[in-house]
Amino acid sequence: MTITRHFVLAGALALVLLPAAGRAQGSLTVYCSVQEEWCRPMAQTFERTTGIRVAMTRKSSGETMTQIRAEATNPRGDVWWGGTGDPHMQAAEENLTLEYRSPRMTELHDWATRQAEQARFRTIGIYAGALGYSYNAPELARRRIAAPRCWADLVRPDFRGEIQVADPNTSGTAYTLLATLLQVMGEEPAFTYLRALHRNVNQYTRSGAAPARAAATGETLVGITFLHDAVTQKVAGAPLEIVAPCEGTGYEIGSMSIIRGARNLDNARRFYDWALSPEAQALGGQAQSFQLPSNRAAPIPPQAPRFEDIRLIDYDFARWGSAEERTRVLTRWEREVRASGR
Repeated sequence: MTITRHFVLAGALALVLLPAAGRAQGSLTVYCSVQEEWCRPMAQTFERTTGIRVAMTRKSSGETMTQIRAEATNPRGDVWWGGTGDPHMQAAEENLTLEYRSPRMTELHDWATRQAEQARFRTIGIYAGALGYSYNAPELARRRIAAPRCWADLVRPDFRGEIQVADPNTSGTAYTLLATLLQVMGEEPAFTYLRALHRNVNQYTRSGAAPARAAATGETLVGITFLHDAVTQKVAGAPLEIVAPCEGTGYEIGSMSIIRGARNLDNARRFYDWALSPEAQALGGQAQSFQLPSNRAAPIPPQAPRFEDIRLIDYDFARWGSAEERTRVLTRWEREVRASGR
């Protein structure tokens, strides 16, 4: 045997004996639409597990949707992970994402697989969480304001300039609020309500979770968010009371999609399968994010708001995730609410 052949064979044997993480090659670009504290461990753990280099960028759901649409002719991302399902559904409708049927689908809750079926398997549910609001209890008591319990309470005069909510153009959370109110109240009463709520809003934030942080610090009295975002602040010691509105409320199915034209398609599918595993979904609770995971075997954080304790509406994800309906509702909100006076 020649020396050259000896080293080639030895190198091949060493490659076979290396653990999977050592053998893996290539990279992956992930657009992440949950909080930075959850994005980071997802990227780091996947890198450590597979050896695949991960470049992860954190943006809100609306911002990520805008970016993917702008990059459609020259995609730079491979996977869009997290964020509300409505823009993921819209991306599927606009043919911006790819069909993929993970072998882990049989492990998931029905609400996750139903969403995949509605999107022709171009997105899938990875977590769920209900919409609501939180208020700063000591500040409320100091001002002698009666505690709110319903959506209707938030348009009371004593909340003038005391409410924060995100901008539905950049935030999936805030778009879910619009779609929820239209389903709870009917369209015309909902827009009457939204115009009244506008008078009480002190800021429309870019991020859907930001109003909970503002309520936690006393920057605002009330923050409209998903309930789990308020739980994150309360677990950290914030004096928040959390409200699932009495009229009923909508919920999100946080989603994951493979971007059409992904340059690292094999690695994207590998990440997709891994992200549906109980081990990967357990990272949410470890990162102080308290959504309900989609894998039935994944641990549920004890602080997570449970659907059985909340009056949920039968949220129509197919309708409100369509591009036509989303554009129509946002256009009307801009014209009749955002542009109106205080």
